[in-house]
Formats: sequence, structure tokens, C-alpha cells
Amino acid sequence: MKNIAIILIALLSTSLIQAQNKKSNHMKNKILFVITSHDKKGNTGESTGYYLGEVSHPWEVLHKAGYEIDFVSPKGGTPPVDGFDLKDPVNKEFWENKEYKNKIDNSLQPSQVDPAQYAAIFYAGGHGAMWDFADNTQLAGIASKIYENGGIVAGVCHGPAGLVNIKLNNGKYLVDGKKINAFTNEEETEVKLTHVVPFLLEDQLKARGAKFEKSGLWQTHVVTDQRVITGQNPQSAKGVGEAILEELKK
Repeated sequence: MKNIAIILIALLSTSLIQAQNKKSNHMKNKILFVITSHDKKGNTGESTGYYLGEVSHPWEVLHKAGYEIDFVSPKGGTPPVDGFDLKDPVNKEFWENKEYKNKIDNSLQPSQVDPAQYAAIFYAGGHGAMWDFADNTQLAGIASKIYENGGIVAGVCHGPAGLVNIKLNNGKYLVDGKKINAFTNEEETEVKLTHVVPFLLEDQLKARGAKFEKSGLWQTHVVTDQRVITGQNPQSAKGVGEAILEELKK
């Protein structure tokens, strides 16, 4: 009987370890995409939202590499979309993927997110992000926990607005002292929204201590520094996805 009991305990222990490893591996294979709930550019009356290509291109890279992606937005539910161009084959592939179209149309609320499940968090751009990312303390808390757990924080274009107020356990801003990239002052001037957006993203990141890097208008530029990955504009979206994947492999 004693030997049987020992065998049963050993089997139970093995099963528990396997279950924990399976759960751990599942967590490592999940990435959280943050998308805006805001649909208007200030008082202009012009529509905005998350920029489709800034979701679809990183999604394609990470999805094909075997990662599961969830979506969260400040308000949850169906977020507004901008840059809707189905001539882009990657946009089309994403939009016609029933599983992920359903996921993004039923995005999670921040209160529904368990940061421990995710290996990375990625803030997609679109001008709407300038109005509802920076001051969302719940999203900042989620990102901080993912980073403190050894995960990755990333963003592209206006998505890094979500990085502006993220603080770490040491009291410092996440971007402080790190090389960071985002939509530039020159690009904001080019699209004639300098006096419409609530703040200039480049200036605010610099004010938080970021070592801001940039290239010319609409040039691809991706920066990786201490598990923080940022891209300058829509043209940089795929590159950010590739950089996230590279960092996840380490």
C-alpha cells in the first residue's frame, strides 16, 4: 500500500507540473493589442479610430509565428476603425479572418484583462489614441505589470501615447532614459493636426525622459531598448511586429 501511495503521489505531482508548464507556455504565447475607442479628431468633425494597417501588419507577423492575440480598448466592445483599405492584402486577410474580426469587434475592457497571461502588450496607433490612451490608468497598470513580469511593451505611430504615463515600481516613467520612437512633430505638422491633437507626442515623450529618435517623413523607423519597442508611423507597423517577435525569441 505504501508503494502504491508513493506512486500515486508521484503521478499526481507530475500531472500538476505538466499542467503548470502547459499554463505557463500558454501565457507566453499570448500578446495583448491595445486599440483606441475614440472616434473623432477633436472638434474637426473628422472621424478617426485605430489605424487598420497598424493592427493587421503586426498581427500577421505574430499570428503566423503562432502567437494568440487578444484586443483591449478603453471602452471595450467594437472600436472605430480608420485607414480602412482592403486593397492592402494584409488588411484584407485580417478583416476577413472570422476569429480575429470577432475578437476585435468584441474587444475586452481593461478590467477584464489579467496581465499575467501576456508576454507582450502592443499599442496600435490611429489618431484616436491621442485622446484616450495617455490618461487611462488601468491600461498603464496592465502594461507596467507585463513589463515588470519580464514582458515587452510596444507601440507604433500614435500608439506610444499609451506609454507616456506608464510608471514602474521604482517610481520612474517607463520611457525615462530609453530610446523611443513615435509619430513625430514634423509628421503631425504634415497632416495639419498640430493644433488639433491634445498634445504633441514627440514633445511629451521627451518630457518624460525619453531619448527620442526619428527619421524623415513617413520613413520606416523602429527602436528597441530594454524590452520597449516603438515605431514611428504606419510604415513602421510590420517592423514593430518583427521586432516584438525577435525580442520574444530571446
